[in-house]
Formats: sequence, C-alpha cells, structure tokens
Amino acid sequence: MKITHIALAAAAAVGTFAATSASAMETLNFGIISTESTTNLKQEWVPFIEAMEKQTGLKVRPFFAPDYAGVIEGMRFNKVQVAWFGNKSAMEAVDRSGGAIFAQSTDPQGGTGYWSHVLVHKDSPISSVAELLKKAPELSFGNGDPNSTSGYLVPGYYVFAQNGITDPKKVFKRVVSANHETNALAVANKQVDAATNNNENLDRIKDRQPDKFNQIKIIWTSPLIPSDPIVWRKDLPKDISEKVYTFFMTYGVPAPGKSQEQVKQEVQVLGGLKWGPFLPSNDDQLLPIRQLELFKSKSKLEADATLPAAEKAAKLAEINGKLAALEKKMAMMQAAKK
Repeated sequence: MKITHIALAAAAAVGTFAATSASAMETLNFGIISTESTTNLKQEWVPFIEAMEKQTGLKVRPFFAPDYAGVIEGMRFNKVQVAWFGNKSAMEAVDRSGGAIFAQSTDPQGGTGYWSHVLVHKDSPISSVAELLKKAPELSFGNGDPNSTSGYLVPGYYVFAQNGITDPKKVFKRVVSANHETNALAVANKQVDAATNNNENLDRIKDRQPDKFNQIKIIWTSPLIPSDPIVWRKDLPKDISEKVYTFFMTYGVPAPGKSQEQVKQEVQVLGGLKWGPFLPSNDDQLLPIRQLELFKSKSKLEADATLPAAEKAAKLAEINGKLAALEKKMAMMQAAKK
C-alpha cells in the first residue's frame, strides 16, 4: 500500500465522516466485541491498543461488554468512540448509534473475507446440514450472538431460512446462545451437538488449544463474508479522526519514520489478531449484509401463515422494493469498478 494512496484516502474519509471542529479530547474508548472471553481478548488486543495510544497521542481505553449489544449501545451513548465490529453489529451501529465505517480488516495474506461454519464433534455421525436438520429434534444447538454476522445472521439465512426454518428453537431439542469460543469448546466437550463459528476463531483455538481443535469437525462453510469493519462515531472531531485514521492506515506497513523492526512488530501484533494491514472502507461494505438481512426477513414473512394476505403482500412489496434498490446500487458499484 503506497503512502500517497493512504494520505489521499485518509483525507477523503475524514472529510466525509468526521466533524470539522477541533477538540480537546484526550481519551478515546475503543470497543471490542465479545467473540470470546475477555481474558483472551485482552491478550490479543492490548498490544494494538498500546500502539494506538503511542502513535495517536491519545489515552486509548479498551471497552469490553458481555455481548455485542453492549458495544453497540456504548457507541450510541458515546461511551465508545471507535470500535471493532462484525458486519451485522456494524450495521446496527451505523443505523442506531451514529456510527460510520472507515476501515476494513484483512487476513494475514491480504484477503478481505472470512467464512462462517457449523461445527460438530469429530466423532459425530453427522456430516452435512441435511443430516443435522433431519436429526434436529434429538439435538442441542449452539447459536451465536444475535448481532453476530458469522455466528447468527449468515447461518440463519443459509442453513435455516433457505431450508424453510424461521427459528432454530422450533426444530432443535435445545438451543443456547454464546460467543464463538464458547460454542466451539462446547462442541469439542460434547456439551452441544452442533454450533456456529467462523474460520478466524477456529484458527485461534487451533493455536491455543490444539487438543480441543482436534475434536471439532466442520460440516458447513458459508459463502465469503466481507472482512470485519472498524467503525467510528460520525461526530468524532476532525483532529481526532485524522490521528485515528492515519494510525489504522499505516499500522503494519512501511511509512516515513518507521524502522523495519517497528513494521515487523506491528505485523506480529496484527498476526495475533489473525489480521493483516487495514484498508479504507465505508458503509457500502454493508450492502451485501443488508441484502442478506432482507432475504432472511422475506423468507420468514413468506412462511408466516397467520398474517392476513393483504398485510403480507404489502410487507413483501416493501421488502422487494428495498432489495431492488440495494441490487441497483450494488450493480452501479460493480460497474464503476470495471
């Protein structure tokens, strides 16, 4: 990534998303969604937070919550100014909490996507979604946080809605909700028969607890999901947003005044997060997620036999209108890239 490109992108993003007034703001609260235990999250994130603090000159405090909603609400009430989200939770932050996407994570190889999975124990006779759903009345299922993209939204559509299931609780013997790490370990320990997860969390478990990882079998993999966004409040003062944006766009890449050793250390910190350097992004990253949410709502509505026909038709027309608008915008974006 060239520094000139970063500078231009930074200027554009700051001009689009940030407030124009200078600020005496000294402390920045950085939200971290609860994909696993706070202990593990602190271990992974503290070096990155410390680097942000050093390079921006701000006091940066990590903000942890027991669920995704806690970080979304934290941003809504300005207890969180910048946060790492998944796409589904970022959509909630953008729509309800005054947030805007300004950066996107990548994987260590530079890829901009990841995958949702459904897991079972390695000794389970189940090897496909079809078998899982057939035996569902006898099984327990670990679902993800309701604001999780890979743990809830994506499997909710592809695994359940596309198979005519509007609510997993209606087909499984028992359904529990937990973060990615808890779900994976519950499968490994035979506490649930199947659960959602994603490849990034599985990589962490493989590194930390290979014995548990070896007890897990993947029976379903989703289409590619856009990599996680970084979101800030739209009213973040310009002088603060410039510092934050410059930090993200230059972290882990060569930049003026950086030694090779510093870049190497930054790459190692990003590697602990299972990431590579960041890329510029914006709210358009959410378009396929919005599309997926609408498809899921449409499937649920179509399956509702209790709704009066006229009311159902009106709601379906509204959803179809939103889908058509999204498809048009996505087509225009694709055409612009050519």
